Amino acid sequence: MLDDRKAAILKAIVEEYIQTAQPVGSMVVARIPELSVSSATVRNEMGALEREGYLAQPHTSAGRIPTDKGYRFFVDSITEPGRLDPVQSQQIRKFFATAHGELERMLADTSRFLSGLTDYAAVVVRHSADPARIRSVQIVGLAPRVAVVVAILGSGAVDKHTLELADEPSEAQVAAASSHLAAHLTGEPVGRWMAIPPTDDPLVDRLVGIANAALTHGSGEPDEGPQVFVGGAARMATAFDAVSTIRQVLDILEQQFVLVTLIRDILDRGLSVAIGTEHGLQPLADCSIVVAPYEIEGERAGTVGILGPTRMHYEQALAAVAVVSKRLGQALSEGTREG
Repeated sequence: MLDDRKAAILKAIVEEYIQTAQPVGSMVVARIPELSVSSATVRNEMGALEREGYLAQPHTSAGRIPTDKGYRFFVDSITEPGRLDPVQSQQIRKFFATAHGELERMLADTSRFLSGLTDYAAVVVRHSADPARIRSVQIVGLAPRVAVVVAILGSGAVDKHTLELADEPSEAQVAAASSHLAAHLTGEPVGRWMAIPPTDDPLVDRLVGIANAALTHGSGEPDEGPQVFVGGAARMATAFDAVSTIRQVLDILEQQFVLVTLIRDILDRGLSVAIGTEHGLQPLADCSIVVAPYEIEGERAGTVGILGPTRMHYEQALAAVAVVSKRLGQALSEGTREG
């Protein structure tokens, strides 16, 4: 923990560096009225903060810049998101008042809008849709060694598979297998393997196993992965000085699986902000990511986030992401009820 004076000096340096993108010297900090300390005292405290890993000195005799640890202390000291200015608030109200259309279009439009609002790249992720669940399932004998398993899904779709049998079960055994299968699969997601306990009839168990495997591996339901919508990727070209960094960031933004995994990991760790090397992805070592989930009808449906340099306006970024994610969830919930 830092004492009050070191914390105040660190906060002042972070805020100044965010504004100017220039290393901050002791004279600049000493001129801040609220601190009421001499430049010599500031230099001593800056040296201590550097030794403790909160600041770095890019060049000899230059001022200091925050490290990831310094930014983390700054972000953790933010007790609540900053306030959006009236113009931004009006822009958000206007956007969601007029944003309509199919889901994919709305998510893509939201990513572009959030990027324009913050001047960072924005990402909107739609989580994988829950697989359809089995409403009812039945095995029907067609011929002595041929049967069919039919599953009615919660989505209304029908999943049907022909079963070729090595043995010839009786009608009673087919009925028993059908009843046993239904008892363990009804209400479960289609396409997911479920371990079904055996009965006291090996032939019934074989029939159940064949039907279970057919429903697991032959499901007609598409495996719909997360959808990712990226807005404002070109804004990264103005956020960094190094061309190599820009290329690496743009490359990551094109890799949807990497983005989804990264955002999921941030949320799983209970974070709303991941700074620099915290997210463990070297190409994004100079970036911070701010994320917030959005909900539809009270259920988490996806994530809204922005990606920008570690020299980010964190209070405004947190506020923008929080408000947009909330308004997006409300708009989609209203669309669901209307539909």
